Amino acid sequence: MMFQQLKDEPVQKHKDNWRKIQDHVHHPRLFDLDPDLLPLFQYNCKQFASPQECLSAPEFLDHIRKVMLVIDAAVSHLENLSCLEEYLCNLGKKHQAVGVKVESFSTVGESLLYMLEKCLGAAFSPEVQEAWSKLYSAVVKAMQRGWESLPEGD
Repeated sequence: MMFQQLKDEPVQKHKDNWRKIQDHVHHPRLFDLDPDLLPLFQYNCKQFASPQECLSAPEFLDHIRKVMLVIDAAVSHLENLSCLEEYLCNLGKKHQAVGVKVESFSTVGESLLYMLEKCLGAAFSPEVQEAWSKLYSAVVKAMQRGWESLPEGD
């Protein structure tokens, strides 16, 4: 089972960390880490002229809220992450349909870890970083199954 690796993770610690940061969410480093992601964020056929324009657009902020809802669902279901597998697989299919590459999720993960580090400060220990990396990796692996489940030519 794909989420088996997380069964021994400190569930309450994840939940406590998430409660501390969930209202301070932003991804300011996303486009610094990978400027090629900017064209993927088009809303109503509008191409953003700069990362700053995109980062402040209400549509992008809404997208980030949705990303955070996925992370929130994962944190809320740490004891039974497998219940999210179908949802995450379908989410992966949707991302593939708009041109997102699986590799782009590592950039999002880096941005998430940076945000966690900035929000948690000294509490962002190597153990906390590893636990969050494992959780995010499990979410991405489930989403990646959406790519793998598409027939050739789709």
